[in-house]
Amino acid sequence: MTGFKIKRDRFSHDAVAHWAKLEVAHDDWPVVYAIDGSDHVYIGESVNAATRMRQHLDSPKAHLLDRFHVVLDDTFNKSVCLDLETYLIRLFAADQRFTVLNKQTNSRNSNYYDRAQYRTRFTAIFEALRDQGLFDTKRLDELENSNLFKLSPFVSLTQTQAVAVEAILAIVQESTSTNISEPIVVQGDPGTGKTVVGVFLAKLLADLHDTFDPALDEETFAEDTDAVAPAAVRTLRIGFVVPQQSLRNTLKKVFEGIPALDSVPVITAFEAAEDEAGFDVLLVDEAHRLQQFSGALQTNSSRFRRINRELFPDDLEGTVHTQLDWIRAKSRFPILLLDAKQSVRPMADLPASVVADLIDEARVQERFIRLWTQMRSLAGDEYVDYVVNALTLHQDHRIEFVDYDLRFYDDIHRMRQDIFERDAEVGLSRMLAGFAWPWVSKKQKHTPDISIDGLSMFWNRTDKDWINSPTALEEVGCIHTSQGYDLNYAGVIIGPELSWDETRQSVVFVRQNYHDRNGAKNNVALGQSYTDDDLLDYVVNVYRVLLTRGIRGTYIYVCDPALREKLRRFFPSPPHPLLHP
Repeated sequence: MTGFKIKRDRFSHDAVAHWAKLEVAHDDWPVVYAIDGSDHVYIGESVNAATRMRQHLDSPKAHLLDRFHVVLDDTFNKSVCLDLETYLIRLFAADQRFTVLNKQTNSRNSNYYDRAQYRTRFTAIFEALRDQGLFDTKRLDELENSNLFKLSPFVSLTQTQAVAVEAILAIVQESTSTNISEPIVVQGDPGTGKTVVGVFLAKLLADLHDTFDPALDEETFAEDTDAVAPAAVRTLRIGFVVPQQSLRNTLKKVFEGIPALDSVPVITAFEAAEDEAGFDVLLVDEAHRLQQFSGALQTNSSRFRRINRELFPDDLEGTVHTQLDWIRAKSRFPILLLDAKQSVRPMADLPASVVADLIDEARVQERFIRLWTQMRSLAGDEYVDYVVNALTLHQDHRIEFVDYDLRFYDDIHRMRQDIFERDAEVGLSRMLAGFAWPWVSKKQKHTPDISIDGLSMFWNRTDKDWINSPTALEEVGCIHTSQGYDLNYAGVIIGPELSWDETRQSVVFVRQNYHDRNGAKNNVALGQSYTDDDLLDYVVNVYRVLLTRGIRGTYIYVCDPALREKLRRFFPSPPHPLLHP
């Protein structure tokens, strides 16, 4: 592959006209370009760059832009340019040096010839643009590991994600004319991009509030969808509900950093229910974590009762309805992003029967959408089911994941050291564990929570955006601080709340070793009780989440010796230290 070059000049009619005459490729070859001003940047791709930039000069926003930078390469084609354009938009949005003027386009995340080699070149292009003052001082890996990059709405959707977005928009369009309001359910395994779809939709709908600018804006996703008239969704009031505190705080920061999304509130179900005006669209991420009433909610139990009585006067005790009912009552178009197998607290989370009924209802209403393609893990689509089946000893043979760094450890010290090494190499590598140890350090700051074979460790010191906190590498994250996040590498400790029962010849739940405060209690207020077998399913759900956080690899240590021996045959051992690169 030959090298690229970057041409730059003033963003003016005269300068663009002069530049167009210098080479045929300037108006007849696939290129990617960035146009920047003191505070704003626009990124585009075109096979007719000079012509397109003349159009940009007619935009009402042209006065915000001063200089253009065009990336030229003899080997570029349309697919490469679409990929590079999206990549640079995400980097600019994550860098926060400029306000990104782009709206979402209709590009797809598609493979193409020699993509890996081109992706290597993208790194050099980033460095060259940074040398020209277009990026701040952060390294590329810092930007790529940031929440603003990973949770960016500026993504090329997979085909299944694009189909999901098109289907949702079509349903909303139809519902605006028929006044039918039933939940839209988007179901997906870990790593299929439920949050990506939610954030993308929020930005797309928010963008439609602004007048389309043909001189600058590309054809938007919605305007390219025949089934959807943008006018029908242009004025919808949008809210984004996230039940989990950690992920909610992270998404708030993401939304605040992106124009259009900064007007979309990221809220709790309580806040949605108490909003007097209500919403047209409520997107609910991790909707399986919406709550039912429980006296163990402590300070929120009276608030829960009050909301139920206000929204549903027939609910005299204020305990019958769930937060799912609130979402349905306070929005015209509830869009629920969920995975029924990621419910982890039986007492507090929506009951499995409610989620099952919700999915069945959505199927009947033709409002059920399935996400299939695995986006997070390099292990691919087989990995999620494999790792759960192996953990529960329902797997009958071992599968090798060639492109995925999967390891099974006998030495917890070695696993932790390897996670430290991966973090030094690529960043965003963390230790995670099931809730098999009490959170002693929450009150006794200097007392370790977890002790295994002489290794003492602390639980996460914060429950807000822990993964990106300064001390996260030295700590161990739990389900509540890791669900919904991506890591490069995850070191997962399977705690002593799971063990192998030789008599029963099965994996069993050990209640006395489980310390999630609301994870194993009975819901006395609603008369719900849970057997050890019931709770086993929820704990397996916990590990289903933890074992699917790693993009590049997952390292596993099992505390129970008998269970460790049973699981060993399904996972490769770490390489010998002398052979480690």
